[in-house]
Amino acid sequence: MKKDILSLLPQELETELAALGEPKYRAKQVFRWLSRGVRDFEEMTDLPKALRQKLDGHFRLYRPSVLTKQVSRLDGTIKYLWQLADGSAVETVVMSYNHGNTVCISSQVGCRQGCAFCASTLGGLVRSLDASEMLDEVLFSQLDSGKPISNIVLMGIGEPLDNFDNVLRFLRLVNHPEGLNIGMRHISLSTCGLTERFDELAEQGLQLTLSVSLHAPDDETRSMLMPANRGRGVEQLMAACRRYYEKTGRRISFEYAMIDGVNDTERHARLLAKRAAETGAHVNLIPLNHVEERRFQPSTQGHMRQFIRILEEEGVNVTVRRKLGGDIDASCGQLRHRMRKAAE
Repeated sequence: MKKDILSLLPQELETELAALGEPKYRAKQVFRWLSRGVRDFEEMTDLPKALRQKLDGHFRLYRPSVLTKQVSRLDGTIKYLWQLADGSAVETVVMSYNHGNTVCISSQVGCRQGCAFCASTLGGLVRSLDASEMLDEVLFSQLDSGKPISNIVLMGIGEPLDNFDNVLRFLRLVNHPEGLNIGMRHISLSTCGLTERFDELAEQGLQLTLSVSLHAPDDETRSMLMPANRGRGVEQLMAACRRYYEKTGRRISFEYAMIDGVNDTERHARLLAKRAAETGAHVNLIPLNHVEERRFQPSTQGHMRQFIRILEEEGVNVTVRRKLGGDIDASCGQLRHRMRKAAE
């Protein structure tokens, strides 16, 4: 089988090209072309034709195509549904802020974590994405939208730590100075709390932001919402968060979807404040996007205000995520799920 050239780092390309009898400097040329979004080796016009033929004979080069593109009339947010080489589809979202443009990418086709309020897990996990496929989400969202990407969040479909090796390779590719060169401090990785991977991630020495999808500060509520909590538990998660912070010096963010009557009570607020204090975490409250197949509803404005007041009284650093793309299948997985249902 042909190798996935898009997942190779420059030093790996050097080794591969040396095996084909090519000089090392060709690897830098090839890597730069790939980072520009060429769809065919023949587009690498400063390479000898013989080398282009060698590349075509030894490597595969497949780029995603746009299945659906939705643009919000409210705020210009763009949601893409990309078709991959095997016919699978993943979502990517481009959002504009005062500090630059952020792309939210998927790390898997579907998800096995089973969170009770999420559309991404409807239908389960199909497969994990290759590093090259995640890289193409960033690159082709930038090329198609015309918006230069300065920030990345791995917060789309899938659980990044369930695709650990490919995600690490993607991070090194997207951070490489000869490629897109997006700094690690501009990248956020969101996890539902696969604590067995926290220490391993900390050992990588990456200066990214780890965002923990907490959504409840107690085991009873969290296990009901998030099956990943079962067998781990909130106390184990908090311990892993503390170790990560101590090892990296990077403050963790708690993502917290506000669900009416489920996790938005005064009791939850005060316990959440305790969890944030013991880990040094920032709390990012998220107005829930309702999913048709799920029974949960977003918290009322009154409950949201009371929740914020309690957190602030307890000294918690809290923000509310600005809701973008509310008119374009805003919740992760909704567009893919709707297209999948239509095809059945």
